[in-house]
Formats: sequence, structure tokens, C-alpha cells
Amino acid sequence: MFYYVLKYVILGPLLRLLFRPRIEGLEHIPADGAAIVAGNHLSFSDHFLMPAILKRRITFLAKAEYFTGPGIKGRLTAAFFRSAGQIPVDRSGKEAGQAAIREGLGVLGKGELLGIYPEGTRSHDGRLYKGKVGVAVMALTARVPVVPCAMVGTFEIQPPGQVLPKIKRVTIRFGEPLDFSRYAGMENEKAVLRAVTDEIMYEILALSGQQYVDEYAVKAKAAEADRSKSGRIPRLGR
Repeated sequence: MFYYVLKYVILGPLLRLLFRPRIEGLEHIPADGAAIVAGNHLSFSDHFLMPAILKRRITFLAKAEYFTGPGIKGRLTAAFFRSAGQIPVDRSGKEAGQAAIREGLGVLGKGELLGIYPEGTRSHDGRLYKGKVGVAVMALTARVPVVPCAMVGTFEIQPPGQVLPKIKRVTIRFGEPLDFSRYAGMENEKAVLRAVTDEIMYEILALSGQQYVDEYAVKAKAAEADRSKSGRIPRLGR
């Protein structure tokens, strides 16, 4: 219930008024039935802007840290994400990936929309990074379409580390649903999972116009942190 109050009464109208998002390809979101919306992840604002413009409810797999933050801010953030129906996922440990997949399949099993960021984390420099294969596992196991999505301009309004976003217009693009039924029953084939994931990332890239980096974002972030500690200036290639 609170999800719809946020979407239609409180947060949704406010976000539309402030950011005046340009929405392209909204017709590609299925009117009913299970589907995955896979997008790039440039800003904390992404969590709010995309759900605000969708006609259907969408559930995201949110990192567990959003639900365990300290102090008043942490409690408010946790309360918001729980009220919005988002699912906490522990990204640490060997079982983290499997837990996320189980949660995602549960959402899809109810015929709902699942939102996922295949990069696994926010881009720290505005580029698009290599996708993790969990999105492919869920798409093939649940046999659902994947709608690619691109957030354009959200990195500029709220890059990592910036608490409050700038008030500036953004664009949200949806591509045509991707059908992977030709790979039915092959969700345990590593080569197939990589191919499906790369196809999804290519479509996101085509929509976003970002520079692509064939490396996992987490690894790239760690490398940049190491360079910063050693006093070397990171080369972002932008």
C-alpha cells in the first residue's frame, strides 16, 4: 500500500516535477506478466526515477547496506526501501550470488517486474562495465523477457559521493524486450550465460551511449582505490 502512496502521491509527482524526465520506449514494458528490466546504474537517484515513471510496480534487488546503515539516516533509508518493497541482498560471501538469484526468481514467479543492474554496483566514473551473469540465469530459468533500460544524465545530477542531486532534466530509455527462449534449458551453460549477458549489456550500451569497459566495475573500483592510495592519478579514459 505504501508503495503506491509513494509512487502516486508523494515521491512520484515530486520527481516528475523536479527532473521532468524524458521517457522513451515506455511501450516496451509488458503490460502484465513477469519480466526483467535490466539497466545501467549511474546514480543513487536511479532507484527512484525509473520506478516513478513506470505504470507497473517494479521490485529491485537492493544491496543489504541500504537496510543496515547506522544512525537516523540509516534507519530512514532502511524504512524507505522496505516500504517500497525492495529486497535486501547480501553481496558478500560465496552464497551471495545464489541468494540474489533465488530472491529474483521469487519475484518473477509471482508474475511481477524485477529490476536489476547487471553491473552489480554503481559506475564510479560514468562508464558502462561488464555485466554479471546472474541476470542471464534468471532470464533463462524463469523464461522471461529482458527489457534493456538506460538512465541518461543521472551521473551528472548525482555522482557517487554527492548527497543531494542537482535539479536537471534526465532521460530514461527502454529498448525492445529481448527474447532468449532459444536458450531454453541451457541456464547452466557458462558460455550461454556469458553470451546472453553480453547481449543485454550491448543493448544497454546502444541506448545509453556510454563508453564500455570490458571489466567488472567492482574490480575497476578497487584498482582505482589502490592507485589513489599510492598517489597515482587514475586514468578514466573519458
